[in-house]
Amino acid sequence: MIFKHKSWQEEAAELAAIKPRKILFICVQNSARSQLAEAIARHLAPEGVEVLSAGSKPSSVRPEVNAVLSELGISGAGLYSKSVNDIAPAGIEAVITLCAEGVCPVFLSAAPHLHWALPDPAAHMEDDVRLEAFRSVRDELLERLRVLLNYRQE
Repeated sequence: MIFKHKSWQEEAAELAAIKPRKILFICVQNSARSQLAEAIARHLAPEGVEVLSAGSKPSSVRPEVNAVLSELGISGAGLYSKSVNDIAPAGIEAVITLCAEGVCPVFLSAAPHLHWALPDPAAHMEDDVRLEAFRSVRDELLERLRVLLNYRQE
């Protein structure tokens, strides 16, 4: 199931109603957006919810990820870049792609899919602009994930 033609708020609320217990965030390099999403979702998720991230061309976690997470007291411990090929589809109950440019990786699964097209904060060349772009993506993910993860496991 892919949600279409709805606001991200409506999509997130519909997915929250399903109460997914295993969520996968995907981006090409699994170095910025999907890493931020993984850490923030782990921070906000109800007990018993597993959160993963992966990419089609994994590289390494950008240092800005931990920098902007630590500003809000969110742990980036244990984050590392992973391939979508290393994630078993069994048990995945929600997939969220985060690419805004190029082609997002495909993850074949019957799980509901959302697409949140967020700009790549690592694309900025100047350090101060890039760090502000990471903050902007972090804040957007925080807002969206608060809606998505606003449920309790039963």
